[in-house]
Amino acid sequence: MQNTKKLALAVLVQTALISTAFASEQSESKGFVEDAEGSVLFRTGYLNRDKTNYRDNTTGLEKQVDDTSSAAQTAMVKIESGYTKGIVGFGVGIIGDASFKLGDNNNAGNGMIPQHPDGSAYDHWARGGGIVKARISNTEVRYGTQVLDLPVLASNTARLVPEYFEGVLATSREINGLELTAGKFTKNQYSDQIKSDGNELDRAVVWGAKYKFNDALNASYFGADIKDRLDRHYVNANYKQALVNNSSLTYDFSGYHTKWDTKADGSAYTYSHTTSDLSDLSNNIWAISGTYNTGNHNVMMAYQQNTGNTGYDYGLGKGVGDGHQTIYLPNSYLSDFIGNDEKSVQLQYTYDFAGLNVPGLSWTTAYVYGWDIDVADLSNRSQLIVDNATEREFFNQVKYTVQSGFAKDASLRLRHSYYRASDEYQAGNYIGDTNEWRVWLDIPVKFF
Repeated sequence: MQNTKKLALAVLVQTALISTAFASEQSESKGFVEDAEGSVLFRTGYLNRDKTNYRDNTTGLEKQVDDTSSAAQTAMVKIESGYTKGIVGFGVGIIGDASFKLGDNNNAGNGMIPQHPDGSAYDHWARGGGIVKARISNTEVRYGTQVLDLPVLASNTARLVPEYFEGVLATSREINGLELTAGKFTKNQYSDQIKSDGNELDRAVVWGAKYKFNDALNASYFGADIKDRLDRHYVNANYKQALVNNSSLTYDFSGYHTKWDTKADGSAYTYSHTTSDLSDLSNNIWAISGTYNTGNHNVMMAYQQNTGNTGYDYGLGKGVGDGHQTIYLPNSYLSDFIGNDEKSVQLQYTYDFAGLNVPGLSWTTAYVYGWDIDVADLSNRSQLIVDNATEREFFNQVKYTVQSGFAKDASLRLRHSYYRASDEYQAGNYIGDTNEWRVWLDIPVKFF
C-alpha cells in the first residue's frame, strides 16, 4: 500500500517537471484578477421522508417513525482568483454557504439542517473556508476547504449544501490523456454539521489515475487509506460504441474492494456484517451496465453484486470521512443496494423533451430490485436471520432548466422514491420502508 502511494506521488512530481507536447495551462494564464471567477447559487430545498410502519429487528416489534421533513434556503458562494503569471502561478479562493430554515422543521434529521443537542433544528447557520493554490505547467495543488469528486472520497452534494473536506489535493495532466491525483485530508464536515471537523476525520490519503485511450475508451483507478478505518480501491472501464443514425451503446464496469482496519471501533462498522470476528471484515462490490442512446431516448440496464462478510459501507461511525456519496455505481438512488451478499438489477429510462420542442426538460424513471441479502442476528452476528432478504425501489425525477433569458440556467428538480424491503431487512439493518420527495429550486448568479 505504501509503495503504491509513494509511486503515485513520485509520478506526480516527475510529470510536473517534464516538457510536454501540448499547451501548458499555466503558460496560458491571463492573470490573478483577469481569470478570477465569482458566483452564488441560491437554493430552496425540501426533503420529505415518510416512513411507513416497519419491523424493528432489535425488538421484533412494529414501529412507526416520524417523517423527517426539512425545508430551507441557502446561498452557496464561490469566489476564486486566477493564477499569477510566470513559471509557477499562485491563487486564492473562498467557498461557503449561509442558510436558514423555512418553517418549524420539527422532524429534521435527514442531513439537510443542523440540529441542536436536544434535536431541534437550527434557525440559521453558515459554514465555509478558504483555499490557496499553486500551478506549474499542467500540475495544480490546492490546499484548504474543498468539495471532492473522487470515487473513493466524495462530498455529498445531494442535500441543501455540500459536504466539505479540508486538506491538500494535487492534480496533474502533464501527459496527454492521463490525469493523476494524490491528496491528504484531515477534516470532514457533513452537509448538516456546523463544526469544520464534525466527523472527526483523523487522516484520509487518496490517490488515483484516469486515462483516456481514445474518444471511445476510458479507464481509471483510485485508492484511499482512511486511518484506523479502512482501505478502499476502485476501478472503472467505460467504452462507447458508435452505431448508425447517431445512436450509441455504452458499456461500463465499476468495482470497489474495501478492507476494514482492525483498529476501527464497533460504531464504524456496517449494519450488515455477518461475522463476530471484527478483525477480518472485507467487501467486494461491482457492477456492469449497458446504455443505449438514440435521439432523445436513453435506456440503461445494470447488474450489481456484493461479496464478502459485510455489505459495502460508507459514512457509518466517526472518522470514516464519507457522507454517503462515495458509491460510483449505477444502482444508487435512495437505496444503494449494498447489502451483504446482495445482487441487484436495474432498468432505467430517460427522455429529453427537446424532442417535443421543450428543451431543458427531462424525465428519468428507474426500477431496481435486490435479492439474496444476508441479514445477521444483531445480538450474534455469526448467526443469520435469513439469507434471501429483498429490497426494491421505484425512482422518478423530472428536471427543467431555463434555456435563455434573465433566468437562464435556473432549474427546478422534483425527485420521488418509493422504497420497500422485506421484513428482515427493515430499519434495524437498513433504511426501512420509505416514500421520499426531494424538491430543489436552484438559481445561479455569476458575479464575474
